[in-house]
Formats: sequence, C-alpha cells, structure tokens
Amino acid sequence: MEIAIHTLRAVAYAIAEPSNAFILIMIALIFYSKNKKIAAMQRMIMGESIDSPFELTISQIVIGIFAGTVASLLFTFSGLVFDENSNIYLLFMVSLFFMVFKPRFICFSYSGAVLGLTSLLFKYVSISLNKPQLNIVNIDILTLMTLVGLLHIIEGVLVMIDGSRGAIPVFTNRDNKIVGGFALKRYWALPIALLILLSANSSNLVVGQSLVSPEWKNLIQGDIVSRIVKNSVIASIALYGVIGYAGITFTKSKRKKTLTSGVLIIVYGVMLTAISRLAVLGVGYQLFILIFAAVAHEAMLQLEKYMELTLKPKYVSTEEGIMVLAVTPKSPAYQMGIQSGDLIVMVNDKKIEAEEEIFNIIKGNFNSLSFKIKKPSGKLKDTQISNIAGDKRLGMVVVPRQVPKESRIVKVNDETFKDVMNKLKNKDKDEDKK
Repeated sequence: MEIAIHTLRAVAYAIAEPSNAFILIMIALIFYSKNKKIAAMQRMIMGESIDSPFELTISQIVIGIFAGTVASLLFTFSGLVFDENSNIYLLFMVSLFFMVFKPRFICFSYSGAVLGLTSLLFKYVSISLNKPQLNIVNIDILTLMTLVGLLHIIEGVLVMIDGSRGAIPVFTNRDNKIVGGFALKRYWALPIALLILLSANSSNLVVGQSLVSPEWKNLIQGDIVSRIVKNSVIASIALYGVIGYAGITFTKSKRKKTLTSGVLIIVYGVMLTAISRLAVLGVGYQLFILIFAAVAHEAMLQLEKYMELTLKPKYVSTEEGIMVLAVTPKSPAYQMGIQSGDLIVMVNDKKIEAEEEIFNIIKGNFNSLSFKIKKPSGKLKDTQISNIAGDKRLGMVVVPRQVPKESRIVKVNDETFKDVMNKLKNKDKDEDKK
C-alpha cells in the first residue's frame, strides 16, 4: 500500500506542480488546435459538429490522466525501476516531438527502439575506449521494452474506449464504386510516474520522494534487480507521455474498427512484454528485442491495411437504395431513427431514381419527410418527420452512387490522414472566397 500511495502522489505532482501543469496546458492547447480543425471539418461535411473542440480536448485530458494513473500503478507493481543516469525522459520527449512534427512515428515502439539502440551504442563505445563517462544513456533494455509493452496495453484499451470519437466521413473509389468510410485520429496525454534507482550519494535525492523498495514482483530480472537489493533507495519522477492513434476504415464501422485495432495493439503489447524477458540472455537478444519492437509494430499496421484492402466494403450504395454513412446526434435524421449503415430505399413513397433528390433533401429543402429504410439486418422500416424549419439540415451523410457535381466529398485513396485534413481545409477556404 505504501508504494501505491507514493505512486499516486507522484501522479498528482505531475498534474499540480506548476512546471508540470504548464506542460499539460501546452499539450491541451495543441490538442485543442487539432480538434478545432476536426470539428470544423465535421461541420462542413455534416452541417454541424458532432463534438465541440472543447469536448474532444477535455475527454483526451481526463481519460489520459486516468490512464496515466493506472499505468503508473501497473509500472510500479511490475517492478519497473530505471537507473538515475538512464535518461528515460528522452522516451517521452521523443513522443512529444513526433506528435508535433512526425505523427506517423509517435508510437513508443519507435522511440523505445531508437533509445535502446542508442544505449547499446554508447555502452559499446565506452567499453571499447575504456571511458565509462561516455555511457551517458545507461538504460536497461529489459526494463525499457517492458515499459513500452505495458504502454501498448494501455494504448489498446484507450483506443477501444475513446478511439472512435472525432471521426470524419471520407470516401474512396473501389472497383468503380464509391465507398464510404471514416478517418480516425486521437491523442491522449498521460501523466506517468516512474521509479528511479538512486545511489547513496546521489545529488538527485532532493528531487521527488524517496522510499525503501517493497517486496518486488519479479516481472523483471537481471542487473537492475540485484542493484535494487544492494541499494534500495528509489525516487519517482513525473513525466508526460503522449499516445496517439490514427486509422482509416472502409470495411468496418468506426466503433468496430477501434475495437479491432485496440485488440491488435494489446496483443502486440503482451508479446513485446513477454519477449523483453529475453534481454537477460545477452546483447544479441537485446538487439533482437529492439528490432522486433519496430518491425512487429509495422507488421501490425500492414495487417490492418491488408484487411482493409481485402475485406468487403461496408458503406456502398446500390441500385436498391442509398447508403447512410453518418448521422449527426439530435438531428432530424437521428430523431427519425436513421443510423449509420442503413439503406434508404424510398423517399416520400417514391423510389430514389436521381441522386440529386437525396442531396437536396440533405441540404434542407424539405418540410416533411417519410423514408423507407433497410436495416443492416435486412428488416424494412418506415419512418417520417414533419414540422421542420425550412433551413434545417437533415443531419446525415450518404454514400453517392456517383460523385455529385457540387459536394464536399473528399476521396481517399491510400492517403495519410493529414492529406485528408488538408484537402478538407482547402475546400473550406475556397468556398469562403466565393
């Protein structure tokens, strides 16, 4: 219990201490800037924002704080302790750097592999030249990669819980048919407390709270454990880590996509945590673990891409009707019970012949409506609504059979999420100039 209380105090320190609070505020501002663009694009495509920038940002911060607390306790009771000269903070600094400049590599598997390889390089150089002072990144590979593995388990849970929020409808062309889907992108800021092993004469004793190590859970083994036994003075440091998730799906609902991605990330995290135990067998195994961390993560991404290319698209309009891709909460379409994945078969008792009919309705040219829709289960349902203001939009996005002459549809074909965002942004600017 003493070690748990100490960890919780360290997490609280990461949130409340002025310098750490400033970091959290800066991260929140970066999140808000990105979420503001997402909300604007949702509004441009659907007529109104599904989530406000403030709601998107607050959820990222609050959920991140909770996840950081759970992660810190997990690290503590797993026995993760870093040497005071390990410079483990570099792992989190690199993640923050990638968030701003290279989101593609924000994952800890990449920064962890780079940090681990750098540590081995400095260790080799210092031994070869017989100059211990050159070993400035003295980090235990077993502890480092166990940390990265556990972080991925936490990331997988976050993706499953919150990864689908802020999704943007997008389109692509497959087999000469227009296919609808969703672009997903979320970040979370985690305040993380890590335990640092201090020497008896360390000048860092004044930083944080020190305590005697508990009866340790030997998830880790090797040199660091023997050093804890010989010198059981440890202190905590509070750091901020940023976990990010991005994906595009045309074969699943946005919810099912994040569940699938979350499970894959958790499996990867469990595998990396287990394989990290091989690090005690020598440098060769340590190199294997570091390479495995990056290569296996890339393989996971390629697997998801392969699944998207081979599985049947979910959102495609047919001769039978027009597919609904997304519905805005509290909109007339939502009140009518229309949901993503429904097929609109008839409008006002007439079969949809010209697609412009449905697009005019979506833009708000209606007073009362009746729809016959076909649910994914195959069941037909009649629904209607009346007494709607003339300027009120229906609040849904559909998948066209053909690209409309005037639309805000964005086509996606093996493009990055950033490219999608830029296209939407440019379309918005062009429209403002007219």
